[in-house]
Amino acid sequence: MHIEVKGRNLQVTDDLRECVERRMDKIGKQVSELAVLEVELADVRTPTDPVTAEATLQLKGTTLRAKSASKDPKHAVNLVSEDLARQVKRHRDKRRGRREARAAADQSRNGAATAPALEEQTPSGL
Repeated sequence: MHIEVKGRNLQVTDDLRECVERRMDKIGKQVSELAVLEVELADVRTPTDPVTAEATLQLKGTTLRAKSASKDPKHAVNLVSEDLARQVKRHRDKRRGRREARAAADQSRNGAATAPALEEQTPSGL
């Protein structure tokens, strides 16, 4: 997975970039190597939650997004990574469920077609 870290009104330090990569490593193990993750950290200058983190994960056929705000940039990254991990898990489970349902349907279709053919081949004297 390719990770891009951007800052808006906020300097992205090496420590912060490493924090993002470490937190998103868990997600990177579950998605393709071709996936692109863009993390944007922004200082919005509001008194309650001055730092927002927004993550956009582009997968084959879908895009997952998560956004969170906090006083600390690392905490905002942690919140976003948890939300994105939940979305990735849900997306994978949905895809796996569709694939298993399709395989079961194919097997039942093929199994029904081959069952009479097996009965015709067995000798009738046994």
